[in-house]
Amino acid sequence: MAKKGNRVQVIMECTEHKNSGMPGTSRYITTKNKKNTTERLELKKFNPILKKNDAS
Repeated sequence: MAKKGNRVQVIMECTEHKNSGMPGTSRYITTKNKKNTTERLELKKFNPILKKNDAS
């Protein structure tokens, strides 16, 4: 059986929105396996404020 507790909840923030200077924040919540993925997580997500896919 697999061990429990390897998955952690991470909060990602859209870097393009942050650098654009527009008001508000674009944050996304996801989970990752800290044993298999030890480095930082970067995903392309749709930003409804900028109306395009951005790297988070």
